[in-house]
Amino acid sequence: MTLRNTLDFLLYDWLDAPALSSRERFADHSRETFDAVLDTCERIAREKYAPANRTVDTEEPRFDGEKVILPQATHDAHKAFVESGMMSAAQDYDIGGMQLPYTVQAAANSFFAMASVSIGSNMLTSGNANLLMVHGTEMQKKVFALNEFSGRWAGTMCLSEPQAGSSLSDVATRAVPDGADFQDDPLGPRYRLTGNKMWISAGDHELTENIVHIVLAKIPDENGKLIPGTRGISLFIVPKRMVDTEGKLTGERNDVALAGLNHKLGWRGTTNTLLNFGEGKYPVGGKAGAVGYLVGSPGKGLACMFHMMNEARIGVGTAATMLGMAGYHASLEYAKNRPQGRPVGPEGKDAAKPQVRIIEHADVRRMLLAQKSYAEGALALELYCARLVDEHKTGDDKSADDARILLEVLTPIAKSWPSEWCLEANSLAIQVHGGYGYTRDFPVEQYWRDNRLNMIHEGTHGIQAADLLGRKVLMENGRGLQLLAARIQETIGKAAGTPRLAAHAEALGAALERVAQATREAWSTGNPRDALTNAVPYMQAFGHVVLAWLWLDVAQRALALDADAAQPATAGRVGATDYFFNYELPKIGAWLNVVESRDPTCVELPEEAF
Repeated sequence: MTLRNTLDFLLYDWLDAPALSSRERFADHSRETFDAVLDTCERIAREKYAPANRTVDTEEPRFDGEKVILPQATHDAHKAFVESGMMSAAQDYDIGGMQLPYTVQAAANSFFAMASVSIGSNMLTSGNANLLMVHGTEMQKKVFALNEFSGRWAGTMCLSEPQAGSSLSDVATRAVPDGADFQDDPLGPRYRLTGNKMWISAGDHELTENIVHIVLAKIPDENGKLIPGTRGISLFIVPKRMVDTEGKLTGERNDVALAGLNHKLGWRGTTNTLLNFGEGKYPVGGKAGAVGYLVGSPGKGLACMFHMMNEARIGVGTAATMLGMAGYHASLEYAKNRPQGRPVGPEGKDAAKPQVRIIEHADVRRMLLAQKSYAEGALALELYCARLVDEHKTGDDKSADDARILLEVLTPIAKSWPSEWCLEANSLAIQVHGGYGYTRDFPVEQYWRDNRLNMIHEGTHGIQAADLLGRKVLMENGRGLQLLAARIQETIGKAAGTPRLAAHAEALGAALERVAQATREAWSTGNPRDALTNAVPYMQAFGHVVLAWLWLDVAQRALALDADAAQPATAGRVGATDYFFNYELPKIGAWLNVVESRDPTCVELPEEAF
């Protein structure tokens, strides 16, 4: 099975992407145009990305005092991606887009993530531009977003600070009005920013002629003090190089300086930076302070930024998924060709007999099937979320609103589940390779290193879990959870009538009720401290139930097309479903036990006892 086989089934047979062509926005498209996009991206990934994956890992970005230097292969891959038009594939025709369904764009981009996840900064650039298309002024869209969609400029997301990390309440970057006429700048109310931003991916490079930083900062009150908490956070466009209202570079550098490069475990092909804003190294108009243009209203920056953050969370989940997929394919190929040992039983005791390939050993098959269930299940999850994006944008009023709230509930899972379990898939890929697995002679050690970052990227597990149990399952009186449960019940009803899947349907029904019960018990005291103490186990169980549902739905569809599972692909999908229900879904009991009892072990142990 190739990635393309899997994508074709999920896109066309399971999600029925061609049906989107009946909607006005996508009327010019068909399976033929979707296939052409997939063909192009698969080719670019194979020719420009995959051959450079080891290169960008070993030739890390370096700063020569003036500019960041990246391998030529990174420039070549980025150029090919931009020329493909994929940066703006889902955008309107009148701004150079293809009006491609986001579902198809997400599927096509998976080729690049699998080939070399750390080349380029395309996810952040498109997310940055998408944010501006929703929250920016017409001038900001024209000057900044459109130049990002064209690939002429790149974009970043500047949230974290050295002293604050993920605690955005503690953001200390300041933004003060720039002159008496600051409100009159055509690019937006103009401010001067000072502060530091840490862990900024693609914060400096020479891939594009400019970089558009989207920056969280606080506007001081009338006493010059910053407002505590997140209420005082505003959002600003801070270009690396100054521009005019036509999007032309003025020749003046903005006061944003690279303070240093962070050297990471993985994703080494992407520059990761500490940026200093307003230190005076590049004064603008003879004054220190980075020039920034306000996006939206003062004090409402975090709400705007969540538009980009949620998109990035799904992007990180997809990156984690494809790294898991890459490791699975590599270890599967290795297992099919590596002879070692003999079968268990009397016939295996004759050392004179030839060795068997390791795929014939039960434990290796277990590890391969685990990887398959994690990676292909996670891909189904990410594409399902992408399909909800299209529904939210182009469905009727009810279906669009249902898609919105379902996305709210599923986004923490779409980010966290692949970043945990596809990392486990990468660990199993190393194990399948044995002693070769942790050497650099094989790619699986790099896949693991790259993937280990994704549990931290765009919000740690703890943050996602608190968001899920503390906000998402409660919002709008639990409507999102109710909608999700209804969709799961619909799949259970269909699968119950399929003898091959009936037992799984029953198990999923029981698991769904257990999650509902755990949600009630977690909040039974009404005290967030009680509920959220075990938010991560809750999220793990919730995620496993979602993945079990998706696998059951996928298997149901596969058997509807091939009732006897005569095709190897069908047998593989049903086998992965069996594995997930028999080996993975039972794990939720241990996770939910501590949630339901509001177990206080972790919070009550005295600090000195650790």
